[in-house]
Amino acid sequence: MAIQMLIKGLMMDPVTNMPILVLRDEAGERTLPIWIGMFEAHAVALQLENSGASRPMTHDLLKHLLEALGGRVTEIHITDVREGTFYAMIYLLANGECLALDARPSDALALALRTRAPVFVAEHVLADAKPLDTPTSQDTERLQHWLESLDPEEMGKYKM
Repeated sequence: MAIQMLIKGLMMDPVTNMPILVLRDEAGERTLPIWIGMFEAHAVALQLENSGASRPMTHDLLKHLLEALGGRVTEIHITDVREGTFYAMIYLLANGECLALDARPSDALALALRTRAPVFVAEHVLADAKPLDTPTSQDTERLQHWLESLDPEEMGKYKM
């Protein structure tokens, strides 16, 4: 079963200083942090802040290419997490055919923001996802508590 999630924002992990892309279910009861790279965070941040680059970025190019070919992104699914690595699928409708493409979650979510496609996370991913880059269990508990208590206003704008 997949749970629809919203992309709530980006923040920096206070323990590892890596960007975290935060997904939250519509009821605000479940949060999924996904640690991503700086370049990927930049692509997401531009869209979250409604700013554009002077030239199209890769995700903008993908969106425009799909539209020019008569296709569209129908939904994004975060399908699995194994050894701390998340897996995603981009579902497209092109020429009346449904296509599923394997993708990195950061790329899939950056594309979802640009195309306004809904995002779904497999139930087992929400149950199994654990932060891996935290050095101690005390840090893990502190970070988990911090993520669960976040308010959308606290997320603010992500700055590089």
